Amino acid sequence: MGGMGNTEVRITNARIPGTDNIVDITVLDGAVTRIAAAGDAHERDNGEAFAKPAYTAKYTETVNAGGRWVIPGLWDGHTHFTQWSATFGRLDLLEATSAHQAMEMLRDYLDDRRESLAGLDPDTFVVGMRFRHSLWADDQQPSLAAIDAVAGDQPVALSSADMHCGWVNTAAAKRLGVHVDDSGLVGELEWFDAYSKLDDATGKEQLKLVKAAEQDAASKGVVGICDYEMADTIAQWQKRFDKGIDKLRVRVGVYPERMENAIADGWHGGKEIEGSNGLGHVTTMKLISDGSLNTRSAYCSEPYSSITPETRGVLSYSPEQIEHYMTLARANGFDVACHAIGDEANSVVLDAFEHTGAAGSVEHAQLLKPGDVKRFKQLGLVASVQPQHAVDDRDVVTRYWGNTSAIPFPYRTLYDAGVPLRFGSDAPVAVLDPWVAIAAAVYRTDNERDSYQPEQRLGIRTALESSTFGNGSQIAVGDPGDLVLLDKDPYAAYSAVELRSMPVAATMCAGRWTHFAL
Repeated sequence: MGGMGNTEVRITNARIPGTDNIVDITVLDGAVTRIAAAGDAHERDNGEAFAKPAYTAKYTETVNAGGRWVIPGLWDGHTHFTQWSATFGRLDLLEATSAHQAMEMLRDYLDDRRESLAGLDPDTFVVGMRFRHSLWADDQQPSLAAIDAVAGDQPVALSSADMHCGWVNTAAAKRLGVHVDDSGLVGELEWFDAYSKLDDATGKEQLKLVKAAEQDAASKGVVGICDYEMADTIAQWQKRFDKGIDKLRVRVGVYPERMENAIADGWHGGKEIEGSNGLGHVTTMKLISDGSLNTRSAYCSEPYSSITPETRGVLSYSPEQIEHYMTLARANGFDVACHAIGDEANSVVLDAFEHTGAAGSVEHAQLLKPGDVKRFKQLGLVASVQPQHAVDDRDVVTRYWGNTSAIPFPYRTLYDAGVPLRFGSDAPVAVLDPWVAIAAAVYRTDNERDSYQPEQRLGIRTALESSTFGNGSQIAVGDPGDLVLLDKDPYAAYSAVELRSMPVAATMCAGRWTHFAL
């Protein structure tokens, strides 16, 4: 990936985690060109503070790390960035423990919006995020009557935490052209289409939210994302880069239904987005093979427990369709990122990779048959996983996958089999914060509860390596100029809470400081 301009940055007195080494680092034209013992690469600086540099200036700049620890830049390997950005300005229902509480939160939100200076246009969609009805009591489930009573004629659309279903009122259902029954819920395939109609992803307000989200990501050490938004993501990022959104590297995904049009427009795997200065590339076909655990639609070999009538979930595409799309992707240079959550869906997807020779990753891999684990390694696939999901869904697993013989969230099992892991968040399903993912992988808990499946815990070095998109856990000459300076040694002994809140002093992406708090 290309650098940004020809600025030379010299970082002095930086510590290498897990060693006693203090080094000076040179980054030139967006790449690490030299790492030497402190004072050997050039005359040691006098320790004075340096002002925040101008990103576009072309000069030699020296920054004293002051003994802080340096690691490669961090990535989020699975985001829906438009929807994540929207959480910076939308109703968040994650803390709701019942339909009643969710409606109280909606009522308060509507009242606040109506009383604000900006007011609330009665024709404007009000959108909420991240309700988790899979853990609500049976008598506290969503209903059309409840949301109609609170929202009235104001169109309101709420997205579940896993984004696989929606809860809408009558006014929103009419505007979106979706069918709802007494539950007010919209099923996943219909919801995927409906949800994409709620965003003006390149409008002024949305760009403001995207800027806030990218700055927040940079402040956590993030230098790159894989964006699997269900929209014309190529066009979105073309306009965003044109508008100055430039703090992250972006690997853009294309959904199967858009692939033929994208190919006809000249896109192929790895092609750079014009105007991105090397930051944006169209790389991946994102395909969803089955549903999700929380909506009990992930495709499994055994029936869900506690569900009547009996269900094993569903495939979103037939095996033949999956192979067709993988063949199309491979022929045009695209990697494949294939969502598979249920163990049977994972088997189908692994078969498709084997039959087509496509390369890429299985996204989520939440439930695996023991015999399928080794196939990841044999097929050269990456397991793209979201460790916080294991923590968030541990009780859902107990409730709905209580009878399975497959392995849920088998991160250590995959690692021990030699399968490369890639961490992400699936934001907004979980927060876009690599330290949250790292802590969840290391501790398998985020509070006072005992570790969930402690045998599946990973070491901190493995967790860090899984967060740098193949750049390892330690910087090296020739690496991209994507660096993070930390106020603490990430390999020291921390609690889960402390690791989740790792303090980031500075982030460099493509040789430029995108976050600087030294």
